[in-house]
Amino acid sequence: MGEKIAVKDLVRKGYRILAMNYRVGRLGEIDIIARQGEYICFVEVKTRSNTFFGMPSEAVTRKKQENIRKIASVYINQYKLQNCNVRFDIVEILGSKRNGEFEAKEINVLQNAF
Repeated sequence: MGEKIAVKDLVRKGYRILAMNYRVGRLGEIDIIARQGEYICFVEVKTRSNTFFGMPSEAVTRKKQENIRKIASVYINQYKLQNCNVRFDIVEILGSKRNGEFEAKEINVLQNAF
């Protein structure tokens, strides 16, 4: 649910979606890979209904960041993008369920988050 909301927001902001849920074996996956201008953006999406345990972006731990970097490296090599500028973004979504569907109240795109 959060990824669909994030994609709509990113497209509205000029990102072109290249891949979703790009998986590399046991390393894991990157939620969204997109291009914005001269950058290839590897985007992690975090969705929460409250901030009791901090902002959603705080859930992107150092270990998660390392995994995302490793997966991004595989993607870059696979598509021969070594000469492209790369950025790691986080999309934070805060909202609540309403009538069985998640409704975003706040969407923050943190560019160059790590």
